[in-house]
Amino acid sequence: MTDFIQVLTTIDTRDGAADMAKRLLDKRIAGCVQVSGPVTSFYRWQDKIETAEEWYCVVKTSSELYPDVEREIRNLHPYEEPEILAFQVAEGSVTYLDWLAGTLKKE
Repeated sequence: MTDFIQVLTTIDTRDGAADMAKRLLDKRIAGCVQVSGPVTSFYRWQDKIETAEEWYCVVKTSSELYPDVEREIRNLHPYEEPEILAFQVAEGSVTYLDWLAGTLKKE
């Protein structure tokens, strides 16, 4: 098990995804953000089934920086309740994880 995580969120526009990625990188709370899409999401909101075109953002960071990442996503996000899910990185290339660690802010 490592101290690294991937945080998944979706957002309504490509520009919004790019802005979020740049902000997380500028603050050094992410080492990499991958943006893909569009994807079509189907979900229940306020007791109705909704459909939306969204963009995935996968944020590479450390467990220690998760609260900062969540706070920044919430600050930037247009949704009332954005999807924010974190997944522990079980294993990874030592050289990639060393690179990732070097990109993140030091506490």
